[in-house]
Amino acid sequence: MPADDFVFPPAPQASLAVQGTDARFPIRRIFCVGRNYEAHAREMGNDPTREAPFFFTKPADAALDTPCTIPYPPQTEDLHHEIELVIAIGKGGRNIAEEDVMGHVWGASVGIDLTRRDLQAEAKKAGRPWDWGKAFDNSAPIAPLKPIADVPSIEQGRIWLAVNGTVRQDADLADLIWSVREHVAILSHSMSLAPGDIIMTGTPAGVAALVEGDVVTGGVDGIATLEVKIGPRV
Repeated sequence: MPADDFVFPPAPQASLAVQGTDARFPIRRIFCVGRNYEAHAREMGNDPTREAPFFFTKPADAALDTPCTIPYPPQTEDLHHEIELVIAIGKGGRNIAEEDVMGHVWGASVGIDLTRRDLQAEAKKAGRPWDWGKAFDNSAPIAPLKPIADVPSIEQGRIWLAVNGTVRQDADLADLIWSVREHVAILSHSMSLAPGDIIMTGTPAGVAALVEGDVVTGGVDGIATLEVKIGPRV
């Protein structure tokens, strides 16, 4: 559709950097897997049994390249970090079999699911959606994507996060309750996946609060590292 057919100019296409190139990966949607590490489920007061995975979403433009500085977000006094393996879908499909999932994956990276924990807790208590706790501006800083052919493994490897040089989260991808192949297949049975979809695969134990001035670093071995600085409150 020609640009002048819109009542105002469309927003720029949300996208992520790609390692080793000037190319950009266009983002369609961001899906997040909840409670996908046993220790994190326990620290949040939940049963870590292998029940069906559940998902929530963030807007595409919540993603931003790292390294970056983001303002401390409004309406919260309890901003938490959650380091996660990130999967980028390059081939769409529905009802994808587990053994076919990797044929739909374009690449991988590491990102942080920033969470306004106090707003999330209020939503949980009231039986309301988590959007205000999860889907705010700048809530998904993500390192440049690595093409899947260059990724050594999405099934094992250290995943970690440090704040001001002190490690807070430290686990292995092998600790995922639902593997990438499993939860991508399950997601595709609920809705059709499409090129540009991003999946944040859950966080290990050790989530905690951030304050203005904190420097957050993290990574997944063999895939990517990131740095995010927390700026003044907006």
